[in-house]
Amino acid sequence: MLGAIIGDISGSFYEGKKKTDNAVILSESSTFTDDSVLTIAISKAILESKDNLSALKDNTIKNIKDQGRLYINAGYGLLFRRWLLSDEINPYGSFGNGGAMRISPVAYFSRSIEEVKKYSKIVTSITHNHKDAIEAAEAVSSLIFLSLHGASMRELRLYAENYYNLDFKIDEVKEKYEFNASAKESVPYAIEAFLESSDFTSAIKKAISLGGDTDTIASITGSIAEAYYGIDEKTRRKALHFLNPDQIKIILNFEQNFPYKKIIIC
Repeated sequence: MLGAIIGDISGSFYEGKKKTDNAVILSESSTFTDDSVLTIAISKAILESKDNLSALKDNTIKNIKDQGRLYINAGYGLLFRRWLLSDEINPYGSFGNGGAMRISPVAYFSRSIEEVKKYSKIVTSITHNHKDAIEAAEAVSSLIFLSLHGASMRELRLYAENYYNLDFKIDEVKEKYEFNASAKESVPYAIEAFLESSDFTSAIKKAISLGGDTDTIASITGSIAEAYYGIDEKTRRKALHFLNPDQIKIILNFEQNFPYKKIIIC
């Protein structure tokens, strides 16, 4: 989960700026955005539902509304912001990448790939109920789950190709790549950035090099990269300094309830 937040914070500084291959991870000029806020909201919803999964949908709506309103200037899309501030609890047909950017916690508490797909759909479709958005969140959460359970990079690429045509390289497309928040036109690039990486940092840098929606692309890439590579303790501590105490409390509680072995000590 923290990989998504690190990607978000790191990418936030570069959105709207000149493209670069040498992004600074967790630059002091960066900040968390809606990607982090909503990832944490999903985490809290899972914590509140872990003993009663029939409540997951309602708890997801509640926590997204609560956390989203608490950080109302985090950079939400227009339609999501309208939903967030309303009393509406029904989805609005979004085909954007907002489901994929917040989905990572699902992979940590699911016990099988079937559960990943089931719970991914529940927490995504409360807002993003278009098939493209549901498919994107499922692809990302499944890749995270498989990474946590020892899949190789080759296996992950083959699995990702069940969802998307990945017949391209980031260096070949980045000059023409532009901001696009649709799931179908952004999530494959975030996945490919991970698949071309050699470690956690290179994955985030590769995602940011695309330009465009750098915080969200890097957040999605980072969520998979964390599960595959782990995050060193120094980077982990630095990332937490960007967050507020209430957010850190949720993250630590989630990690305690759903422990994860790939934290690198150095």
